[in-house]
Amino acid sequence: MTQLVIATKNDKKLYELKRYLKGVKAEVISLKDIGRTPRIVENGKTFKDNAVKKAVTISKFTKGLVVADDSGLSVKILGGRPGVKSSRFAGSGKSDKANNKKLLGLLEKVPLRHRQAKFVCASAIADNGKVIKIIEESCRGLIGFSEKGRYGFGYDPLFLIPKYNRTFGQLGLKVKDKMSHRSKALKKIRRFLKKYI
Repeated sequence: MTQLVIATKNDKKLYELKRYLKGVKAEVISLKDIGRTPRIVENGKTFKDNAVKKAVTISKFTKGLVVADDSGLSVKILGGRPGVKSSRFAGSGKSDKANNKKLLGLLEKVPLRHRQAKFVCASAIADNGKVIKIIEESCRGLIGFSEKGRYGFGYDPLFLIPKYNRTFGQLGLKVKDKMSHRSKALKKIRRFLKKYI
């Protein structure tokens, strides 16, 4: 059976990706399952740059296909920040809580209509050091004034979907799966892998 490596050590992200890849005839494992791997510095200027770098680097190190994704939040009034630094917005080693607090501080006096944001997900598949597929998707919303909800992770409790007037943190997986940046990208990845494998 083909081995499919998810290039992450983030358990929450791994859980999400594994759910989206159900039905692909492959043994799905993570970086934790293959032991020591090269340290990858995510210093790309775009989500796509980072996803490709991760996928290619790991695919040179292990057998089978590698799926890597880089995703984050882009806030229009902040010039696209936090962008590729979404997970370390408040500093290296900081928590989701710290990142959300920093974002809310920067948007403190900004009215809701000017708090447009989008989640972006770039996914790359590599095989033996070569990229074989890149997919990029996004999901638009607004940044709320406080954290709401207990579902998801990262900026989910702040990311408000106007259609529902609720955050991803409130809506839960069922709704998020239909519209999130990662779900849209991974559904396309799944279709591609089913044909490719």
